[in-house]
Amino acid sequence: MLELINIPVIIGAYLVGSIPASVWIGKAFYNTDVREHGSGNAGATNTFRVLGTKPGLIVFIIDLMKGFLAVNLATLNPNLTNPENFMTLQLILGVAAILGHIFPLYVGFKGGKGVATLFGVILGISFIPTLIMAGVFFLVLFLTRYVSLSSMIAGISFPILTLLIFNYDALPLIIFSIAIPVVILFTHQKNIERLLNNTESKANLAKFGLKSRRGQ
Repeated sequence: MLELINIPVIIGAYLVGSIPASVWIGKAFYNTDVREHGSGNAGATNTFRVLGTKPGLIVFIIDLMKGFLAVNLATLNPNLTNPENFMTLQLILGVAAILGHIFPLYVGFKGGKGVATLFGVILGISFIPTLIMAGVFFLVLFLTRYVSLSSMIAGISFPILTLLIFNYDALPLIIFSIAIPVVILFTHQKNIERLLNNTESKANLAKFGLKSRRGQ
C-alpha cells in the first residue's frame, strides 16, 4: 500500500484543487471578490449569484475539471496494476483536490464548498451513476430553484445509485459514496438553517430560459 502514498502527486492534486477560479475571474474581470458578497463562498453557485450566468458557468466548468483532472493524476503511477488500489489512489487524489478547493493555498485558504469539484471527482471514477446524479440535481433545481437543496439531494442519491442500483462492490468506492452525503450535509449547515427558516435564496432559472413550476 506504500505505492498509494505518492506525496508529490497528492500535493499536485491539492494544488490543482486550490485554483480559485471564482476569485481570480471575479477580481480580473469584474473587480469583485465573490467572497465578500452573497453567501461568501468562492464557488460556482455564489459566482452565479454575484457575477451572473456566464462567469458562473465558466467557474462551474473549471471547478468540475479540477476534480476530474486530479483523479486522473493516478495514471502518473504506472506501478499500480491492482484496480482497487488504483481507485483508492484516485479517491485520495480527489479528496486532496476537494480540500484544495475548500482551503485554497493561493487565496488565504478561504474557498468554496467543493460540490462542483466533488462532481468532477466522481465523474472521473463512476461515470454513469454520476450522470444520473446530475439529472437528480437538475430535476430538484427545476422543481424548487434551490441550488443547495438540489446539491444535498443529489449527494444523497449517489450512494443509492452506486451501492443499491449499480451494485459497485469496491470497498474504497463504498466508503467514499457513503461519505459524500455526510460531507455535503456538513458543509451546507447554514443552507439547511436558511431552508428551514425559508430565507434561502432561489436560483433565477429565467436566466437559462427555464421556469420551474414553483418559480412563479
